[in-house]
Amino acid sequence: MRSSIFYRTASTPILLIVMLLAVAISTQFIGSGPFSRTIVEMFIRVMLVVGLYIFIGNSGIISFGHIGFMCIGAYATAWFTIPPMMKKFSLRGLPFFIKDHQLSFLPSAILSALLAALFALIVGRILMRLSGIAASIATFAMLAVINTVYSNWETVTGATSSIVGIPMYTGIWLSFAGTVIAIVVAWLYAASSSGLALRAARDEAIAAAASGVNIERERLIAFVVSAAVIGLCGSLYAHFLGVVNPDAFYLGLTFVALSMLVVGGMNSLSGAVIGVVVISSIIQILRWFEKGVDLGGVTLALPNGTQEIAIGVVTVAILIFRPAGLMGNQEISWRNWHWNGFRRHVTDRFPVAGSRRSGKLGSKLGE
Repeated sequence: MRSSIFYRTASTPILLIVMLLAVAISTQFIGSGPFSRTIVEMFIRVMLVVGLYIFIGNSGIISFGHIGFMCIGAYATAWFTIPPMMKKFSLRGLPFFIKDHQLSFLPSAILSALLAALFALIVGRILMRLSGIAASIATFAMLAVINTVYSNWETVTGATSSIVGIPMYTGIWLSFAGTVIAIVVAWLYAASSSGLALRAARDEAIAAAASGVNIERERLIAFVVSAAVIGLCGSLYAHFLGVVNPDAFYLGLTFVALSMLVVGGMNSLSGAVIGVVVISSIIQILRWFEKGVDLGGVTLALPNGTQEIAIGVVTVAILIFRPAGLMGNQEISWRNWHWNGFRRHVTDRFPVAGSRRSGKLGSKLGE
């Protein structure tokens, strides 16, 4: 039964990875420097939104706090990888075993993901007892606490001053590798017994509890897995920018990430990826127009802030006219892949649990 579920749903991550690989190869051969940075940023956003999907899509609980895990991962990798001499002057409060040593990228990225997961495990034992709007507000409170701590702990985080000197490792292929890890982890979790149990609790909480599903435990597992993926995303983001600041991991990024998930479809792995591609394309086009575009001798320039307004309008339009997102909370698969028009007559909602009830589309948040 389990192997059948993995087999029937394996085409989804494969097709998504192939699609992103095509983007990476095209960028490598024909992309300019600024365009390459745009694609790297898009890949990082894919990691972030897929991490959100692992928890939100499977539990039905909207989380406003997951960007805090990205902050934890970004700062942790900064602590591990910047030169000891810089840490002794600017981050004097770090423990000696961190302050006096410098790690390479791979171990620092793994430790960053584990630190974010550990924090999620600790706070999640409390937060995952809540449901619905109470849980959402609690996750926002968690984000506010993380931002306040990182904005004021001067000897450890540099407070509102940016931490600089982070080695810039993240390029096209490293960011692509990160998206592959995120997509595979999300697929494996969704097809696991824990993922199936959590979606059963999302769709029919009372029936799931009566069937022996420990809802609190299953939510906690998804919370921790998603935190690890987003912590790794934060590590790649820090090594992309070369600098971290707590303001970069607060409400602005939270709004953009949730908008991408909503536009694509909250209950769909394919929707998480497609939503990022669509919104990232809109953002890039509006960036060009904000800088000014020459059209037949006339320079057309949009006012600053147009990106945020456009994202808000698109998100509201999707919520009104297509609440299930562009993908309709469904998945791309082999038998319904059409190159002409990118039409999708897809299989049951990802992953197939083998029953009609488990394939029911949509859910009330928090149930």
